[in-house]
Amino acid sequence: MTEKKIEKITTRIWNEIAEEDNPFAASACYCAGYDVYGDLLGKASYIEYLYLLFKLERPSPSQTRLLEGLAIALANPGPRDHSVRAAMCAGVGGSTHASALIAAISVGAGNLGGGREVFTAVQYWNQCGMDLDAWTAMIKEPPVEERADVWMPMEHPPGFDPNGVSCPTPVRQTLAHLAEVSGAENLIWLQQNRSALEEAAELPLAMPGVAAAVMVALELSPEQSEILYLLLRLPGAAVHSLEQEKLGWRKYPFFGDGLKLIDKSESDERKEGE
Repeated sequence: MTEKKIEKITTRIWNEIAEEDNPFAASACYCAGYDVYGDLLGKASYIEYLYLLFKLERPSPSQTRLLEGLAIALANPGPRDHSVRAAMCAGVGGSTHASALIAAISVGAGNLGGGREVFTAVQYWNQCGMDLDAWTAMIKEPPVEERADVWMPMEHPPGFDPNGVSCPTPVRQTLAHLAEVSGAENLIWLQQNRSALEEAAELPLAMPGVAAAVMVALELSPEQSEILYLLLRLPGAAVHSLEQEKLGWRKYPFFGDGLKLIDKSESDERKEGE
């Protein structure tokens, strides 16, 4: 008789114990050794669990405060952000709710305020650390980027706003708060050297720059930083999409007043004249 092969899942993140009467249902789930429904549920916060999923270890109190603060700062980029606008377009256009989230991720994944910018900024941090001269040199002569077949080259120093005039108040508030609650050396250094870095870049610091510094303080890899940044920005895209779906295209911001409805007869007359 041929021995039946048993499928195996290879993961350091998750372990499940099957129910006695159903091998496809779990009686216990363990994340990095913690019983999720027996120990974590009701005892750990969402932010602590999120950190555990990425790092496979329990966060310290300062790490928890740091990630929680970043999550609040990034949760809603606002309707002027292009990733949120993409979700709003999906909502007002009648697309599925899943499409709205996918649109937000797709548009917000790139080099302009997106996940890839954070990825690159974390790489800069890993190479330059808290060396102002190294940062200045990197900004003036950026390295050749990998995966040129997928990503267009950065057109501005990552972490800075190519369209900005001065560092926005929310960015300064976020950096000051996170540096205070965490005591992270690189965030304190960034706060102290922000003006010098902005002078080197000839651009103001932007929220992706703060986010990248936080990811480094949390000891996340560039890949982890990129995907966590995308994840943390989804709530705002979701709620603005739902709101715009109900408001309709007549109340879509920034261009609605310039639209004019025409009846079918007027449309036919225009076609005949063409």
